[in-house]
Amino acid sequence: MQHVEMFENRLAKRYRHLKKWAKREEITCYRLYDRDIPEFPFCIDLYGNKVYFAEFERANARTDAEQAEWLQQCVLACCRVLDLQPQDVYLRQRQQQKGSQQYERISDRQSRLIVEENGLRLMVNLTDYLDTGLFLDHRITRGMVAAEAQNRHFLNLFAYTGSFTVYAAAGGADSTLTLDMSATYLQWAQDNMRLNGFIQQTHRYTQADVLQWINQPPPKLPPFGLVVLDPPTFSNSKRMKGIFDVQRNHAALIGKVLQLIEKNGVLYFSTNYRRFKPDFSLLRAAQIDDITAKTLPEDFKQGKPPHVCFRLVK
Repeated sequence: MQHVEMFENRLAKRYRHLKKWAKREEITCYRLYDRDIPEFPFCIDLYGNKVYFAEFERANARTDAEQAEWLQQCVLACCRVLDLQPQDVYLRQRQQQKGSQQYERISDRQSRLIVEENGLRLMVNLTDYLDTGLFLDHRITRGMVAAEAQNRHFLNLFAYTGSFTVYAAAGGADSTLTLDMSATYLQWAQDNMRLNGFIQQTHRYTQADVLQWINQPPPKLPPFGLVVLDPPTFSNSKRMKGIFDVQRNHAALIGKVLQLIEKNGVLYFSTNYRRFKPDFSLLRAAQIDDITAKTLPEDFKQGKPPHVCFRLVK
């Protein structure tokens, strides 16, 4: 089909480059393609011998039948490059998402797959949600958290499936506290911790609206030495009080979190809002560093950064 060969050639070139890098780094999960060619608006991630293949909605002149045939040819091209079968490809159609929409269940096949990253085991789901449960672009950031976790109390806010908590525990954190509004994702976080043998009572999980919890934290919390704060870009969830907008609300949120951190404690703040403009002028922090460039893995260095990331020291 017209132009599919161009897509296949691009995919093959990326795969030749990245598979050598992934083998050296002992990485089995990575971003292979991310809308490199505008006419092929796909995001393709490799999870071992499985493929997450997301098509982003974009206007075109094809009929429905032509679109289906074109998409099938693109999937087959991907299979040829990776030497896989069509049943190994998990296809998703993605539209513009807001707030918690990307976390909502779209299937109930519960097809979970255990993958490895830096010697740790993490559970992903390629069928039931728009996202898989593991944000590959924060691979380096997770390693940074592990490197700073020794003998510290760790707090993970908007924790999703708890991968940062797993890394903090692996790094020797004295305790971890994992917060998310979703019971499903908190259970997933516990499953990830259990997969790696972290079952001690010092690892705690709280289902809560972070914005409410941060305004009225429970008494007798330990002074946190390390915190990860990765809020949604926007949320108007019925379970959340009010509307959250990361651009408008980030400074106030970070200020509240800093109150829970001990002197010289570290806060990692990140957002995937690509037009984000930081306003840290009123924050009481001893040091604020934009570490975005340092946190971009090899498979995410093309195009616009998928996130911005800052390291703050109280």
